[in-house]
Amino acid sequence: MILLASIIKEFAEGFSRQYNPLPSHKQALRAMAQCRKHHSPYMIAHCTNERCRENSYVPHSCGHRNCPHCQSHESQQWIDNQLDKQLPGQYFLITFTLPKQLHDLAWRNQSVVYAILFNATQELLKTFTANDKKMRGAAGFTAVLHTHSRRLEFHPHVHVVMPGASINQKDKTWRMKLGKYLFNHKALAKVFRAKILKAFTAGKLPIPATTPGKWVVDCKNVGRGDKALIYLGRYLYKGVIQEKDILKNENGMVTFRYFDSQTKKYQTRTVAGEYFLYLLMLHVLPKGFRRTRCYGFLHPCSKKLIKLLQLVLRINPCRMIKKIRERAKIICPACGAVMRIVKTKIPADWLPAHSLP
Repeated sequence: MILLASIIKEFAEGFSRQYNPLPSHKQALRAMAQCRKHHSPYMIAHCTNERCRENSYVPHSCGHRNCPHCQSHESQQWIDNQLDKQLPGQYFLITFTLPKQLHDLAWRNQSVVYAILFNATQELLKTFTANDKKMRGAAGFTAVLHTHSRRLEFHPHVHVVMPGASINQKDKTWRMKLGKYLFNHKALAKVFRAKILKAFTAGKLPIPATTPGKWVVDCKNVGRGDKALIYLGRYLYKGVIQEKDILKNENGMVTFRYFDSQTKKYQTRTVAGEYFLYLLMLHVLPKGFRRTRCYGFLHPCSKKLIKLLQLVLRINPCRMIKKIRERAKIICPACGAVMRIVKTKIPADWLPAHSLP
């Protein structure tokens, strides 16, 4: 397995010269390059065994949301929390995609365009649910922003996991739509296009003349929704590529693999090392921007309502894994007991040389 940190160390300087990265890109590269390395800040862990009292120096993880080493606990916790909110009914995965003619505009105005994507998506689905003959109520759904294709190209789109059900606020009823069909994908695409272009116009964003008249929205049944939520949770906090998918770093070229949705097989792609870092930095979100949002009766403020619905409808949430896992323990190398962190963010040059791993 080839470490991402080694690629950053080798190509970061050339990347900075060629692509003039943003401050957020430089910060991301700097954080991932020193993640859990000997020159990163350290923590002091103290053994809880009174007879041992061993101290151990542990390098910090960088905590960056694009780092493949970090945020495993947060990612798993998000998946667990979403699975814990499951309700009866068929779930659907709806994907709203910006056409490639708008990709450059989206890249140059990321915060604005991403916010418009979320707003248009939630307004559209709430309206369709309220007007549907079988539901006629308030919708609930989870939306996740992805900016990458499988080849790591810039490809902004929003995935929505949504139960085919609603709550009617007037008569307090839970209404489910049976079958494998939720909404007409052509109607969704038409309204989505109209909302996006209207928002662009209102925000004075220049709409390219080549913008197509027909857009693509995909809507498919995903059963109970658990597999779709697990899939989306993988890319929330750990970047867009895993280190096991980086196959080679030779002669200034990096080879990585990806799963091709058309052939259903793994394909490889080889690019220059500097361009590989550029592909990764395309998907570093603006500072403070949240990649996932929950709406309607699945909003975080609706926990009591969700638990009431689960009780009344007699459903036990699907738990693929235990709820709220604890973080991995630090084990004492001397006695095997659990260690407790007593101090953090200690510069490496402050520690005695014999104490470093």
